[in-house]
Amino acid sequence: PAPAADVRSGSRPAVRAAGGPGRRPAPVAGEARFSHGPLVVLDADSDRQVVAYGVGGIVLDVPAASLPALVEWALGEAMLGAPRLHRNGRDSDPVLVLTDAAAERYGLPARLSPQERLAGRLPDDHKVVKQLAKADWQLTRRGLGPWARIYRPAQGGRRSCVQLCVLGWDALDARSWGGAADLPPAELARLLGTYATRVITPRGSTAVNGLELMTALHPPTRAGEPDASGRRHSEHNPGSLGTQPVDCAPPEAPDGHPLLAHLPRFHQRGPAEMLLEEAYDWARPLTDEECLKPYVVGIDVNMAFAAGANGAVVGLGAPTRVSRPAFDPKVPGCWLVDLSHIELDPRLPSPFTPTGTRPEGPAWYATPTVAYAVELGWSVQPLEGYLRAETGRYLDAWYGRLRDAYVATMADLGVTAGMEPQAFLDAMARHREVDPELALVLTAIKATVKGGIGKLRERPRGGGWRPGQPWPALQRPTWRPDIRAAVISRTRVNMHRKMRNLAAATGRFPVAVLSDCAVYASDGPSPLDFLPYEDGKPLKGGFQLGVSPGMVKHEGTQTVLWAEGVREEHGDSLNLARYIKDGRITAQDDGE
Repeated sequence: PAPAADVRSGSRPAVRAAGGPGRRPAPVAGEARFSHGPLVVLDADSDRQVVAYGVGGIVLDVPAASLPALVEWALGEAMLGAPRLHRNGRDSDPVLVLTDAAAERYGLPARLSPQERLAGRLPDDHKVVKQLAKADWQLTRRGLGPWARIYRPAQGGRRSCVQLCVLGWDALDARSWGGAADLPPAELARLLGTYATRVITPRGSTAVNGLELMTALHPPTRAGEPDASGRRHSEHNPGSLGTQPVDCAPPEAPDGHPLLAHLPRFHQRGPAEMLLEEAYDWARPLTDEECLKPYVVGIDVNMAFAAGANGAVVGLGAPTRVSRPAFDPKVPGCWLVDLSHIELDPRLPSPFTPTGTRPEGPAWYATPTVAYAVELGWSVQPLEGYLRAETGRYLDAWYGRLRDAYVATMADLGVTAGMEPQAFLDAMARHREVDPELALVLTAIKATVKGGIGKLRERPRGGGWRPGQPWPALQRPTWRPDIRAAVISRTRVNMHRKMRNLAAATGRFPVAVLSDCAVYASDGPSPLDFLPYEDGKPLKGGFQLGVSPGMVKHEGTQTVLWAEGVREEHGDSLNLARYIKDGRITAQDDGE
């Protein structure tokens, strides 16, 4: 084919196909002004020529010689960005990802100094920060750090904003992105572009992205009806969290919160003072019968916290304190109630505490936990409650987008819905080798779920707070520890319900549970050796192998001899689920 024209003037950038001259790639799906996709990865060669690698294999020549000029290029001829995810939201800003060579080309250090790493940003007197200020560009309070937002105040409703991602400053945390930062620019552009298309254009850590996705799918405001002059004004968007933060209830407040400033300095709150809805960390010794089996096998719930968010009715506004309320499972909030009288099989963890131990008296619980006690047939009489009248299924769209992203990426890796159990296990065993780059997208999607839920109760840097110190997260409408508690409560209850149904049908009980992983003693090394299937159909209400969120996959297998050995060496409290994947226990894990 004839080479594409090398367009170097006017409003369009120079474009060439990845790998050399050739036919120009088709525009990325979306609006025309974003025809080059949501982001580019910039690299510089030995001659200091900068090249931008985009999604779909596109490569752009970058004429900008300074960072302010690069921002102007990104907002103009580069045609970067992504259309809004909701009609009342806003379009995604262009993202510029800088390799070490590109960072140095624009006057930035390839690595931050120890002092800069501690501050999380370059100092305000750095020459590049001064360049931006001289060109009338501004930075947010985060300054010029690994993820920096460079903007000018909106004029006429039009935003002028670019997001910078500096790879050498650890913008892509290896815990969420694996080795993505070390990929060649074109491959990294494909990876980040896939994430941007399926989840959201990245603008920070995966936790930040998870929280931003909630707002993007449920914008806080919308355009109201025209007034007498025909002008539209912003108004609250029903079903959103609004634009102003709301106070949490005292039991929902984490230690150090300003609501608790009246407590003595070293006061330790117990369950009757603090809502403790957390994921499971429970283990028990194997029975004699279980010790005769050759294996312990772990199963892991796919996207467990996303599944816990699906269908969750949460409070949208501030709580109201109520004395001796009648329990209503449809009302979100937290309840002070005594569930210590409830007796369950000790071979199962209690569904009412993260440790799996039986409650010892009145404690605060989120609505789903109390509702599960009622489901089990027990009566409840709350002593007090902090309840929310304005409610909604705020996280449904968030769950749906992340579910679709996860399932689509798994399909690209050879794992599809509706597979027979053994075929699913075989596909899962090799899925990360099918396309290692897309496997990193999968890791990032899962981190977005957990991080997004965690951000709902974000703590100050360092974990503590003292009067006079900033706690910026408290100024966000999305600082909602009650929503986090409800999701974790539903996730833990879902896990317990399936374990209880499996025990009732087969007499098999877990020996360890950690968050979304459960370990069972088994006659064989596969989950199919203890999960019941009849005519190819799983136990109704139990664990089911499959790719969808809420279904399970194989986490790992070890021998019972291994389990007994590590328990004898490290104590009965050691949680086998933490180590079932590879069997390795380090000195740090053991607390030595």
